[in-house]
Amino acid sequence: MFRWGILSTAKIGREQVIPQIQDAENGVVTAIASRDAAKAEALAARFGIPRVFPSYEALLASPDVDGVYIPLPTSDHVEWAVRAADAGKHVLVEKPLALDARDIARVIEARDRNNVVVSEAFMVIYHPQWLKVRDLIAEGAIGRLRHVQGAFTYHNVDPQNTRNRLETGGGGLPDIGVYPTVTTRFATGLEPLRVQATVERDPVFGTDIYASTKADFGTFELSFYVATQMALRQHMLFHGTQGFIEVAVPFNPPNYGDASVAVHNATHSSATIHRFAAARQYRLQAEAIARAAYGEDAAIFTLEDSVKNQKLIDAIYRASAHDGWEDV
Repeated sequence: MFRWGILSTAKIGREQVIPQIQDAENGVVTAIASRDAAKAEALAARFGIPRVFPSYEALLASPDVDGVYIPLPTSDHVEWAVRAADAGKHVLVEKPLALDARDIARVIEARDRNNVVVSEAFMVIYHPQWLKVRDLIAEGAIGRLRHVQGAFTYHNVDPQNTRNRLETGGGGLPDIGVYPTVTTRFATGLEPLRVQATVERDPVFGTDIYASTKADFGTFELSFYVATQMALRQHMLFHGTQGFIEVAVPFNPPNYGDASVAVHNATHSSATIHRFAAARQYRLQAEAIARAAYGEDAAIFTLEDSVKNQKLIDAIYRASAHDGWEDV
């Protein structure tokens, strides 16, 4: 069993990642560390985690931990991913890995010099609904892809939340804008050439609270919006010459509903619906990382993929500063 250590008691770990690692067929959470000892003790008791460390450094020094999951604030991701790799641990680090594509070079260097697995936690690429979308597009189920539409929104105005604090890497694009981009890139196997964008920032927080983007992929366009102060919604649609594919809950099933992929024909007179209610994407992610760490053939989200996705986010910010296109 792959022995996981968790750095922090963050909500995503408590509610999603830790319970699904505990259900994985090849891994178990054996250690946790937090800046708040009481929170770490409580979480360890809740999930039956045997070791609680007084610091992140102590956990990284433990020979009883094979790899770590890092759900720290975004501003800490690069530093602790590098420190974990240098401690000889495999690493799964929450998205976004960085706030600038150039910063990921440090993580790649640490991965390579320590011969460990380091991956950004894009759980969506392990979900069977996205494998299905990729296969449908590749086999021509909707003809030639012409346009992709996406949306991801929620409402959060808590000034203490890390998503609303610039100093911790907050903002809509880093938090959720990465999902329409990464799933489009994954499903099509193509990369964007240029973008146009509008970005609105909160006058108090300073973080981006709304972004509307058009990305030119050469053979098709992606248009999407994300927002942190709008009603909850997420949706992805792939429109081709002979039909279209709707992904009803593309990023957070079952929180926003059950995962399904609907394939409509050209006249909208019939549809085939593929359902994936039982899939657990965080478990699938943890299992894939563990297999890769053991040297097995496992498809994971690579740091090279991270660079490409972050370059697109970086270009969106640059494009929002002027009218017209910005090269990725």
